Amino acid sequence: MSERRVVVTDCPGGPLLVRGADEVVGVDGSTARVERAVVAVCRCGRSDRMPWCDDSHRDRRRKTKP
Repeated sequence: MSERRVVVTDCPGGPLLVRGADEVVGVDGSTARVERAVVAVCRCGRSDRMPWCDDSHRDRRRKTKP
C-alpha cells in the first residue's frame, strides 16, 4: 500500500479542505473522485454539489448577521 499523505483542514464555519486525496467516501458509502490537489468538502449539508462545497454556508451567515 502506498503511503500517501492526506491533510484535512477545518475552516471554521465553512468546509473541510482536503489535500492529497484520490477520492472522498461519504457516510453512506458513496465515493466521489478527487480531480484536484485541494477540494472543499461540505459540512453544512446545503450544497447543491454534494459532497463538494458550493459556498451555501455563506448565505446562511449573511442572513443571520444584523
